[in-house]
Amino acid sequence: MTMGALHAGHAALIDSARADVGADGHVTVTIFVNPLQFGPNDDLARYPRTVAADLELVAAHGGDAVFLPRVADVYGSTTGADPAGIMIQPGALGGLWEGQRRPGHFGGVLTAVLTLLQLTQADVAYFGEKDYQQLTLIRSMVRRFALPVRVVGVPTVRDADGLALSSRNTYLNDAERISARAIPEALFAAAAAADAGADPDLVTATVAAVLGESGLTPDYVALTDPDLGPAPEMGEARLLVAVPVGSTRLLDNIAVTMRGAA
Repeated sequence: MTMGALHAGHAALIDSARADVGADGHVTVTIFVNPLQFGPNDDLARYPRTVAADLELVAAHGGDAVFLPRVADVYGSTTGADPAGIMIQPGALGGLWEGQRRPGHFGGVLTAVLTLLQLTQADVAYFGEKDYQQLTLIRSMVRRFALPVRVVGVPTVRDADGLALSSRNTYLNDAERISARAIPEALFAAAAAADAGADPDLVTATVAAVLGESGLTPDYVALTDPDLGPAPEMGEARLLVAVPVGSTRLLDNIAVTMRGAA
């Protein structure tokens, strides 16, 4: 499932699907710019739409079909609003981090995902790990409603400078793009600190410090367990960050291993 403006990260989803289902399987890519996940101050009108290039990318990577519905095809109205106000509610996790800064965002995401899963009747659905909170909530929704679909997370694809690929990277000017390099640098520095025995507070402080050297201030830095629960002192963890760069908010995350106090 995508919102279009496809790039190498989306291509990795198609490639993963094709590798899993084989030559005889069927790979469908959905392109749907979902109005329900955009808040009043978000960039719905500005969101890039590159349908012709998207179709070429899907074909080049072996996709069998593209489902490109209108809003009314998905929701039965031109705005996506339901007369009865029915939407999927993401629960407490949906109110943290991205959900706190973008009220209603994850409700809109989950409502679209559930609807598109029903319309496409997918057996397996592929989502990028870059939007890790979204991926976790989708997995929770699939379990909660016993949907007959397997959710696969595909590792984040990065550009040569380390920046996670995102359709919103196209909003950055040259100077902002240079500043944005600090985001992966901060995450990797924090991962190294965790591996060296830093405690959770020092791990998150490392992210803020490295970003600060480039004049960036994160909206949040969150260290959690792999299911977005409390951060462990030992073992596998996830480090998430959102950073405004100019007028664009960029999300990123990496897996880290906590070694305990040195």
